[in-house]
Formats: sequence, C-alpha cells, structure tokens
Amino acid sequence: MEDRRTPLARARGLGSAKHGVGHWWAQRITAVALIPLVVWFAVSLVMLSGADYTLVRAWIGSPVVMVLLILTIGVGLHHGQLGVQVVIEDYIRSDGLKLALIVLVKFIAALFGLGAIVAVLRIALGG
Repeated sequence: MEDRRTPLARARGLGSAKHGVGHWWAQRITAVALIPLVVWFAVSLVMLSGADYTLVRAWIGSPVVMVLLILTIGVGLHHGQLGVQVVIEDYIRSDGLKLALIVLVKFIAALFGLGAIVAVLRIALGG
C-alpha cells in the first residue's frame, strides 16, 4: 500500500522525544564536575607518591577525601556510561541488541560503582 501522506505528516511523531536534551545536559554537567575532581585526585596521587600504606589509609579515612573519592567514582562512571550509551545508540541498528547493550552498560557501571564505593568505605572505615 502506498503512503500518500506528505513528508511532514510522515515525520510527525518521529522527531525528538525530548529526552535527548536531558541526556546531553547530563553528559556536559558530569564532564564539568569531573574537571576539578580529576585534578584534585591527580594532585593527591602525586602528593602521596612514596607514602606508606598507613598514611594513604589515613588519607582515605578523612571524611572529605572519602566523599570526594566516592563522588569522583560515581560521577566518572555515570559520565562514561552516558558516553558509551551514545555510541551504542548511534552505531547499533538492531533495537533489541541496542536495548540489551544499554542495559548491560548501565548494569556494569552500577556494579563497578558499587564495588569501588564499598572498597573505599572498607579502607576508610578500617574494614
């Protein structure tokens, strides 16, 4: 059957679902948040180079450092997950595979985040 609708009529309802802007903003906000967090982390690593285990453990045990480490982990993994999701959406044609990969990437990011946060808390709290 021939589609006799105009190009505009065919396009209606197929445009933006208004969720792309939120995703775009989330990527930009996490990128900006990562700038000071990664700079802080890199400077801290340089300052701690050569430090013994006890000093590093005490550093991680500081409440401010613990919060900043957890924030860096969470924001970094979320930013990475958003970026990989865009690549999947752009290059995977099959809707089923696309959905499965996006769910898998979100699950892996959550799993790694949880594992890293538990590790930081165990070190910081002496577990």
